[in-house]
Amino acid sequence: MAKSATFGVMHIAIAFGVSYLLTGSVAIAGAITLIEPLANTVAHYFFDRLWGHPGLVRRWQAWRRGPRAPSETAYVAASTAQS
Repeated sequence: MAKSATFGVMHIAIAFGVSYLLTGSVAIAGAITLIEPLANTVAHYFFDRLWGHPGLVRRWQAWRRGPRAPSETAYVAASTAQS
């Protein structure tokens, strides 16, 4: 837990430092430092919900397999039609 808390503090400090260096404004850097983690939290929620979605998993696996040979496609279609 201490490591996670320390990382969180480091992340906030880096976000503020980079934002301040880019903008020169403490107010804008502070706003970015607060808004960025909130936006990431919301994005992570939706990312996590989609990550294991069965339809996306099937599409990913099909993409990784690549295009099938014509004979293999015909075999799969015939097998599916018989089921």
